[in-house]
Amino acid sequence: MKTKAISVLLITLFAGSGILYGQNSAGSVTDVILNSYSVRMFSSEQVSDQDLEIILKCGIKAPSSRNKQPWKFTVVKDTALMRKAIGSVNSGNVLIFVSGPDLEAERSIVDFDCGLATENMNIAAQSLGLGARIYGGPVRNVNSTMKQNLEIPEGYRVVTILRVGHIDKSVDAVSAASSRKSFEEIVNIRK
Repeated sequence: MKTKAISVLLITLFAGSGILYGQNSAGSVTDVILNSYSVRMFSSEQVSDQDLEIILKCGIKAPSSRNKQPWKFTVVKDTALMRKAIGSVNSGNVLIFVSGPDLEAERSIVDFDCGLATENMNIAAQSLGLGARIYGGPVRNVNSTMKQNLEIPEGYRVVTILRVGHIDKSVDAVSAASSRKSFEEIVNIRK
């Protein structure tokens, strides 16, 4: 039986190896996710406006509780301002500050929704061949000292920061990466 238009994705976990096999198509979402990592070394090559627009549109398309889409994205390209937020950063990189309404009663829902938007943008950046890294640690300092300089909307607070840039090709990301937990350590399958 021939199947032209219908493509069935068959995923098989190769016994004990932790390698996931499936239909291979260049740029597929699963390939990007399975090969992604948190980039630590970026070059100074400029992120294009076209790539940035695609990344932001992917963030906007994230799911959210009751489709409220509570996020606001603040894009910063100014190197000095970026360095005040996260320290070491290269010119040509971009920081995207993902903010949500500062409502105590809905904080966990807003944080979750903003996290989904951040992850969509993270995956989008990596699918475009760019490096990306999500920051949570500097958020407290940004909220207490930098909101006005960043022009974060009134009544909003920064939830996450996404750094996007071109990957420094001189760094071997594979051998420099910290190890990931095994499938068995994370997944509990009930029968």
